[in-house]
Amino acid sequence: MAQDMNTTREFNNILVIGMGNVLMQDEGIGVRAVEELDCRYEFPANVRLMDGGTTGMELFEPMRTADCLIIADAVNFDRPPGTLVRIADKEINAFFQTKISNHQLGLSDLLALLAMRGETPQRVAIIGMVPYGLENRLGLSTQAAAGLEPMVEMLLQELALIGVTAARRNAVRMGHWHHQAALEEQAECA
Repeated sequence: MAQDMNTTREFNNILVIGMGNVLMQDEGIGVRAVEELDCRYEFPANVRLMDGGTTGMELFEPMRTADCLIIADAVNFDRPPGTLVRIADKEINAFFQTKISNHQLGLSDLLALLAMRGETPQRVAIIGMVPYGLENRLGLSTQAAAGLEPMVEMLLQELALIGVTAARRNAVRMGHWHHQAALEEQAECA
């Protein structure tokens, strides 16, 4: 895989945030992708995984200390549902010129505040999926659940681009939101 010049930098503080509303079906894909990443892999001490949910200014402090920021989220893109997209670095400004993420206002405000304070991460990337369904339910749609693995792989690739190697856990854990969605599905079947 070809690497660009930015990938040779050493990052001391890498923050991977999953954003989204897990109560709105595929809107929670970012949170679920980062949760799966955490359940399946171990990372070096300089990598922190975080459930950002739908929060806004609460993310300022963790983001201001990051020198590399990777965000997983559902994105509104003029592409078919399930399409995975990567937007990084200089593409980020164009990203915010159109309504792409349901968290655009909070995220764009946070990045603008970081820029104003001279604390913008050296590298920013957004890994997103165009959602299938936004119903008021905890679990992902069947189609989005099938696309979760490729999204996790994209997050791993993004980390690999900056030299982060993930180690597979000996025992894969089930994440909180995955477990809660399974309980909701069982309750509907009963």
